[in-house]
Order: sequence, then structure tokens, then C-alpha cells
Amino acid sequence: MSGGLDLVADGRLTLGCGDLDAMPLMGLIRPDGTRPGYEPAAAALVAAQLGLELVWVPLEWSAFYPALHAGTVDGIWCGQGITEHRRTLADFTRPYAVFSESLVTRIECPASTPEECAGLRVGAIAESTNMALTETFPGVIAVPFDGATDDVYADMIAATRSGEIDGFVDDDVVMVPLDADPELRLAFTVETRNPWGIAVRKGEDGLRDALDGALGAIIADGSLEAAWRRHMPDLPWPLG
Repeated sequence: MSGGLDLVADGRLTLGCGDLDAMPLMGLIRPDGTRPGYEPAAAALVAAQLGLELVWVPLEWSAFYPALHAGTVDGIWCGQGITEHRRTLADFTRPYAVFSESLVTRIECPASTPEECAGLRVGAIAESTNMALTETFPGVIAVPFDGATDDVYADMIAATRSGEIDGFVDDDVVMVPLDADPELRLAFTVETRNPWGIAVRKGEDGLRDALDGALGAIIADGSLEAAWRRHMPDLPWPLG
């Protein structure tokens, strides 16, 4: 296949992601294989630019990079903030999003700053940007969730509701809707401005360059911004 896509099999772009109900970012995979949310919409735009069929492979969070390294998927498109640690595991495209991070707690928890989290049990996905941020809160008890189930996001919500933890840190885009829940509250947001990209196997420069080109095209023509504003109208477009 031309354009650096010789590594993509059978005209399909196969992407790994958790099967998570975390709107407006992503929703559960439908029976026809499609998914709602901003990330799937962005991925569909990229696949269309490249003339490829988009295929989603549901993975546990902890299985993302093993599946990528094994060749089970062409890439990981699922909330991957581009960090130095993740750069040791994969190569990344240019960003398709930029997000900050928030803490959600039970409604009775008074914490409104990182300094007020001392002694609180705060969850985050293990080895994530969210966990790295959590560990900077003075005196916090960081509780890692290893992503060994189908929906680690739901696991952290359930653990907060039950009192197993006092709250959890995740990206602001998926946390804002929880502020309307009568049992939970959006405690605060830290403006970390993490860029998110598509992870591909190290050395697959042709695929990465092709994905970068497609992202550049949908940024230039406004279609990615339109998807952002459709799904997340309350968050400012970060790539203009």
C-alpha cells in the first residue's frame, strides 16, 4: 500500500482502545462496530483521509502496549497523553487533542486544592499521566487501578461511591459530566495541558507519517475542530 501504509493489513486501520463509557470522549462499541464520542469521530476522519476501513479492538487498559508490540493492532487510540515513559513504549503522532486533569470526589469531601488532599485515598490509572499528577498532591495516598478489567473508569467511579477511595483523578473531558451527579463533585482541575496522540510501534515511521499527514489535513480543513465542538462545546479548541 502506498503512502507509508504498507504495514496496514487488508486496507483496514486496526486500533486498540478500552471499551469504555466515558462520554463525550468515547462510548461503548456498538453492535455494528462503531463507537460514539470525540475520539472515534476523530479516528473515523483520519481513516477516511487514508482510504482505510476503521476497526476497533477492545482491550483492557493494561493490555494496550503488549497488544501493540504483538502486532494485534496497528495503533492505540485511547486517551494516551504523550509522556516520556510512553515514548519508551511506542512512537506517537502529532496531537489530536490537549486536555487537563481533574479530581472528582464524593459530595461530602471538602478538598478543593491539591494541598487539601493530604490523607485522602485518591485513585488513578496505574502508570498514567493522571497517576503522575496524583502523586504530586502533598500527603495524598495514591491508589493505582491497574486496568485489568474492561472498564477501569467505571471501576474508579464505583470505588469512589463505595468509599473504597475518596476520589479519583482523570482527564477533564470525562470528568465534567460527573459534576451533575448528586453523589459526586468536581473538586478541582489542574491545567496540565497534556497533548494526546496515537501510539504506533517504534520504527513504523511510514504509518506514523501517514497518520500525521491525515491529522494535518483534518486540522487544516476544519473537520477535526468541528468534531471537537460537536462533542465538547464547553471546552476550547486547543489546536488552532
